Amino acid sequence: MIGTDFQIKVWNELIKIKHGECINYQELALRVANKNYARAVGIANNKNPIPIIVPCHRVIGKSGKLVGYAGGLDIKNKLLEIENK
Repeated sequence: MIGTDFQIKVWNELIKIKHGECINYQELALRVANKNYARAVGIANNKNPIPIIVPCHRVIGKSGKLVGYAGGLDIKNKLLEIENK
């Protein structure tokens, strides 16, 4: 995958999120830098070139709501439903 060092770091962390598990953007930001990088993590997720293989759909808002998915929230919700079956 081609991206900035930060994007690649984020994408590598996404791969570590287990099937059926969700984390929030702030948690992902803590894993790659610090909690204040949640917005930058969201931008990196949006640039993910292979979203099914690198599961950016597993990242949700801090409140537990579905937020921010380039394919649309309906698709994000469907992917999470499939994983939770």
